[in-house]
This record gives sequence, structure tokens and C-alpha cells, in this order.
Amino acid sequence: MLKINDALKKITVVAMDVDGVLTDGRIIVDSNGIESKNFDVQDGLGIVFLQKCGIKTAIISARKSGVVEYRAKDLMIDKIYVGVNPKLSAYENMLKEFNAQDAQVCFIGDDLTDLAVMRRCAVSVAPANAVFEVKEIADYVTVKKGGHGAVREIVELILKAQGHWGPRLYEH
Repeated sequence: MLKINDALKKITVVAMDVDGVLTDGRIIVDSNGIESKNFDVQDGLGIVFLQKCGIKTAIISARKSGVVEYRAKDLMIDKIYVGVNPKLSAYENMLKEFNAQDAQVCFIGDDLTDLAVMRRCAVSVAPANAVFEVKEIADYVTVKKGGHGAVREIVELILKAQGHWGPRLYEH
């Protein structure tokens, strides 16, 4: 954990997949074709905390979804890349747009399409429910599952490593 803690201190960008990371991975479609997903409110607040501390946020998802775009705008996510596959090109665009380097990025992914980005970034994170191959290369595997606080878990680790966690952050 000491090695990852040093890397977490340098994080200026947190990028994440959506299905299985920000959600529990289920896609609910009603008989009219209307899609819905379950997001965790504590993950959302964690994203707000990152932004309050000057850390940029991004979504990189292979699926294009109005629900995801709506939630991302609601949370004021800095960059939204949806319907992108392979994800590496969106990741490289994100680096340019944020003027960031791999050493400054934490990426959270749960499935095979996330592997290329996870191999590039400084800190790769897999939720507890990620597929084996992703957990095998991740720098950190969360205790919590995607859509159930996994994002918040890594957000707290980042902000604690950087000395931002505490009442100044969440009581103001």
C-alpha cells in the first residue's frame, strides 16, 4: 500500500468506466426501450469532493447512453467520452485536453475493454466485481463493488494521500 500511496499523491485526473464501476453493471430497459441504471450517491459525492480539490474527472465508456451523459452532466464531470472503443484513443485525447501525463492519472475499470488504459495510467483500480483479468493487473482492488461505493473508496484513498480528507472538505 505504501507504493500506491506515493502514486496517489501525484493524481490530478480520475477517469472511470461506467457500467460495473459507477453502476452495478445492470442495464434496465423497459418495454418502450427506455434505459435506466443504478448509480451510488456516495460515489457521486466522492466525485464532487475530487473536483473541490482541483482533481479533474472523466468518463470513458464503450457504450453510448443518454442516462450516462445525463448523470455525468449532473455531476459536472470534466470530460465525457461515450461510445468509444477502443478506449485508449479517448484516454490519449483526455491526456491532451487536461495537459496531463500517465503518471497523474488514476483509472477505474472492470472489464476487458479497460485493460489497455489500465496498463498506461499511474494507478489502475478494479472494483471487487471486476473480471479476473482486470483484477489481476490492477494496482488496487476495492472492497466494494461497482455501483456500491467502489469509486468513493478510491476517492477517499486519493484525498487522504494528498492531505485533503477531513472536515474542511465535507463540512464546507
